[in-house]
Amino acid sequence: MMTIVSIIIPLQFIAIAAYLLFKHYHPQSVLLLCGLAMMCVAIALGFGIPDLEESTGLAFFDLFRRLKESMVGRVSGVGLMIMAIGGFVAYMKKIGASEVLVYISMQPLAFFKRYPYVATILVIPIGQLLFICTPSATGLGLLLVASIYPVLVGLGVSRVSAVSVISACTVFDMGPASANTARASELIGKSNVAYFIENQLALAIPLTLMLMALYYFVNRYFDRKEHVKAETFKREEFKTDVPLVYALLPVLPLILLIVFSRFVQLSPENPIILETTTATFIALFVAFAFELIRKRRVKEVFASLKTFWEGMGKVFASVITLIVAAEIFSGGLISLGFIDGLVDISRDMGFGAIGIGILMTVIIFLASLLMGSGNASFFSFGPLVPDIATRLGANASEMILPMQLSSSMGRAVSPISGVVVAISEVAEVSPFDLAKRNLIPLCATLVFMLVYHFFF
Repeated sequence: MMTIVSIIIPLQFIAIAAYLLFKHYHPQSVLLLCGLAMMCVAIALGFGIPDLEESTGLAFFDLFRRLKESMVGRVSGVGLMIMAIGGFVAYMKKIGASEVLVYISMQPLAFFKRYPYVATILVIPIGQLLFICTPSATGLGLLLVASIYPVLVGLGVSRVSAVSVISACTVFDMGPASANTARASELIGKSNVAYFIENQLALAIPLTLMLMALYYFVNRYFDRKEHVKAETFKREEFKTDVPLVYALLPVLPLILLIVFSRFVQLSPENPIILETTTATFIALFVAFAFELIRKRRVKEVFASLKTFWEGMGKVFASVITLIVAAEIFSGGLISLGFIDGLVDISRDMGFGAIGIGILMTVIIFLASLLMGSGNASFFSFGPLVPDIATRLGANASEMILPMQLSSSMGRAVSPISGVVVAISEVAEVSPFDLAKRNLIPLCATLVFMLVYHFFF
């Protein structure tokens, strides 16, 4: 009976949620309603509501009390940080700093005109560095399509090959500014910077090298098979009239976080430690000062800060509400005993911590593929990790890292994800063709990641 409740019923709700998300239903609504429905079933079976700080006295009202507590917790903590980053990214785009950063970063590719497929794979590490500073997959993808895509196609690679390496720049969702990083570091009790330096970088570097090799051979093979010829583009060359020094602004929060962290101390006797939200606000006002000096139109520059607040609001409406809805969804899974059931079955099958880690990583990868959202899949299943790790005596950070990276990898293989659809439309290729081209490199990299991380 317990197996039916703890495994079969939650799996049915997971299947329903995945189906509705694949059909483009509103993700927040799907996850929230499925989570509340699972909690209703749990109440009917005599189970409690997980993580409820204070009961209203009536089980039905407790459902909405749990929603309220989740909303308060997210907005006041990690949610504020994510909103600040979202507003900062919007302001960087408004003043042109994001464009000039991309413009400078892509200049070295001009030296590889004779070796077009080498040029394509060099886009991946450069783009990944940009993604750390500009954590918007769709936004960065569109910038790269505008700047480097015509160059790559002009060198002789196919449209699909050019846009595939652009999408590959966003497959490792990492860095202190990432929403997934913020959630993962919160779950394991680490700072964003510590999680980024100690965990993400150590795994992302070999994965990036693996991905570059795979894209080189896969794209060259399919282009030769399809007899692709170089195209001549009439669109204008990507240019910027923003001062080149503005390229430092999107990177400034990252620089501040690393310099003023426990890893680098200018004065060990009086350590100065910055956290992400504070560093973001400092960088915002430095950028604001740059704009005042450049434009000298005080009223216009003051008005530009509206973009920051609007960016914060958009992130609240999209990311923070998704985190809350996904937290209710994972709470519903927990209320039905999904963790206990998963741990018991895994133990019976002899899986252990590594087996469950691999299973959850693959589940999140497939969920991202179906949902088209790395955030939705990770936010839904990530909160399960600390309890699973505690029950198995495993290291939570080692379990959660491949899960978090697999969520953004699965997004690049989904033909319905925002970044795949957006860059495909601009590049005039089919999102399904792009997803198929990404399938071999990313599935192979997923297998490599699991073997490298858990066994080496």
